[in-house]
Amino acid sequence: MAIQLYNSLTKKKEAFVPIEEGKVKMYVCGPTVYNYIHIGNARPPIVYDMVRRYFEYRGYDVTYVSNFTDVDDKIIRAAHELGEDVFEVANRFIEAYHQDTCSLGVKKADIHPRVTETIPEIIDFISKLIEKDYAYESGGDVYFRTRKFKEYGKLSSQSIEDLRSGARIEVDERKEDSLDFVLWKAAKEGEISWESPWGHGRPGWHIECSAMVKKYLGDTIDIHAGGQDLSFPHHENEIAQSEALTGKPMANYWLHNGFININNEKMSKSLGNFVLANEIIRQHSAEVVRFFMLTAHYRSPINFSDELLEGARNGLERLKTSVSSLKHRLNESADYGEVGDWLDTISGFKSRFILEMDDDFNSANGIAVLFDLAKEANRYLREEQTSKKVLTAFIEQFQEFAGVLGLELEEQETLLDEDIEALIEKRNQARKERNFALADDIRDQLKEQGILLEDTAQGVRWKRG
Repeated sequence: MAIQLYNSLTKKKEAFVPIEEGKVKMYVCGPTVYNYIHIGNARPPIVYDMVRRYFEYRGYDVTYVSNFTDVDDKIIRAAHELGEDVFEVANRFIEAYHQDTCSLGVKKADIHPRVTETIPEIIDFISKLIEKDYAYESGGDVYFRTRKFKEYGKLSSQSIEDLRSGARIEVDERKEDSLDFVLWKAAKEGEISWESPWGHGRPGWHIECSAMVKKYLGDTIDIHAGGQDLSFPHHENEIAQSEALTGKPMANYWLHNGFININNEKMSKSLGNFVLANEIIRQHSAEVVRFFMLTAHYRSPINFSDELLEGARNGLERLKTSVSSLKHRLNESADYGEVGDWLDTISGFKSRFILEMDDDFNSANGIAVLFDLAKEANRYLREEQTSKKVLTAFIEQFQEFAGVLGLELEEQETLLDEDIEALIEKRNQARKERNFALADDIRDQLKEQGILLEDTAQGVRWKRG
């Protein structure tokens, strides 16, 4: 059976058929890096990391691209308030993003492109839209002729007459039409800018992703994903400008995850009701946060509370206890038990897990299978005699499911303080020798153990995540 996924473009579940057999080209909209991510921002990387892992589990070769918007009005404003360079602000929060998401079990993308590294491609993209009469220059700005793209609104299912323009800037009187959106912004005094055929300026928000998708994955990709709030106008505008240029579908499948709510209200920085991801990680641990996120279907909203996180912690501990008990019995007991039908029973859980996950990556039901596996394992452990072969099969099945979900169900050895200090010293030496690859490897190794580093003028500080 093929993987079924809900396509936001067609508003229905569809069988996944890749452009190239056995391969998945996937793009996920990343953060604008002007602050630490809040817990709502953490949901997309966790969700689509799970989707990526599941495709890989089912035998696909996945090329996963997720961008950083590292120049933007909000970043410029933050840099001004902090008295810092735009690049300093962006680099700091990109590093913070990697620290937070790594602790949450999110694998790095195959490619993490930045807007500031894609300026030539963005300028070329805009120039070609002007050539095709889909865009026009006005006072150093460049705008997209929204009404000229006849399918505008097909993702958000809205009539063009009902759509309101504007995403990150106010309507400008220089536009031909109020619905036209900006592709290139003329530079303001003192702002970071690049030379272009229309004068110094910088890209608009929407064109950035279109250019990066085209550069790294091609004209048409398998999956484009992001938060539900990006469906309009961001993804709608991406579709318009990309398909106007190429005449081809931008993506065959569009995935959108639901919001995280506090008191049934969407969490966001603008509403002031957000909670930073690193604060929640310190309070409840990263593995509990990830588990909590995956106990709901990715398209469903999640209501956030300390009580629900505590419930997630208890559920995760139940699974860990089952695995720990199995390993203890495996290491301590003699091998006298009969295998019987137990291996077939365990194999049946794999079929159930795949059936649930094939249905639009239903991690909630996938976790339910894990709990049922734990019940069966606990029943087996009540047997007077157990087989090492069966115990091993149970443990391996737990490990297999946990790997797909990005969970760790086995207790990890905790690094001693002196071991951490030794690795930090090794990293410092590698940096002195300009062996940055080794230095990064050591940082990542420490992250995997829940050790977070902070480079300061006074030296390297570390803490347990």
